[in-house]
Amino acid sequence: MAHFCEVDENNIVIRVIVVGNDDVKNENGEEEEAVGQAFCTSLFGGTWVQTSYNNNFRKRMGQIGGRYDEELDMFIGLPPFESWTLNKTTGEWEAPVARPLDDKYYYWNEESLIWVEFPDLSSNSQN
Repeated sequence: MAHFCEVDENNIVIRVIVVGNDDVKNENGEEEEAVGQAFCTSLFGGTWVQTSYNNNFRKRMGQIGGRYDEELDMFIGLPPFESWTLNKTTGEWEAPVARPLDDKYYYWNEESLIWVEFPDLSSNSQN
């Protein structure tokens, strides 16, 4: 199966579909994105970009509301928080402060722009 994202005029993903492998093969039986794009366009119109369910190319699977960056040739997911910035090499969103590298669990506090350690619930005893 092959996966394609329909993108709007701003390259925002508005739909993700799955098509059969035969629908992306050229006359030589080789898979070709342009063939799949033409197939999707013939069915639905619009602009289509192939995506990878296994994240084998374009960094990640396209998702509705995310966008396709033509210059970077990658799908970019929604930022988890407003303060986070996109790493244009990895395609990952990064916090303005690195998460502590230890065995503890943290959550991001957007208001304070810090990582906050989850309380250790195992030390609370109930009698």
